[in-house]
Amino acid sequence: MIKIANAQLWVHDQDEALKFYTEKVGMEVRGDVTVPELGNFRWLSVGPVGQPDVAIALMAVPGPPVMDAETAEQVRELMAKGFAGTVFLSTDDCRASYRELVGRGLEFVEEPEERPYGIDSSFRDPSGNYIRLLQAR
Repeated sequence: MIKIANAQLWVHDQDEALKFYTEKVGMEVRGDVTVPELGNFRWLSVGPVGQPDVAIALMAVPGPPVMDAETAEQVRELMAKGFAGTVFLSTDDCRASYRELVGRGLEFVEEPEERPYGIDSSFRDPSGNYIRLLQAR
């Protein structure tokens, strides 16, 4: 069987992203490894507590030779607009999760709102990525 193990979000600063996702969102570190043989490439991933088989890789925007300067800048521009990645989180109680996250200092773009498919809200991480929080019907 094929399963999803990791998804990726581009981030401006891996340390800032790590702090945001662990301290404000409440996730835990899945991996934090630096590989000297690959130019000190850092594999940093986090995931929801209680869901150990899923991780989000918090990937620094690379430079050459992986990505030329023009492409890296385009990625950064898309990130600033919130169009470089989205993660969808589910919860049994969107309003309670919203209050909990606000209590940790997280600022939401959209407060919980009734929609045809459930209760939905969203926030952005420090790099501009949209994160949606959904209580499905």
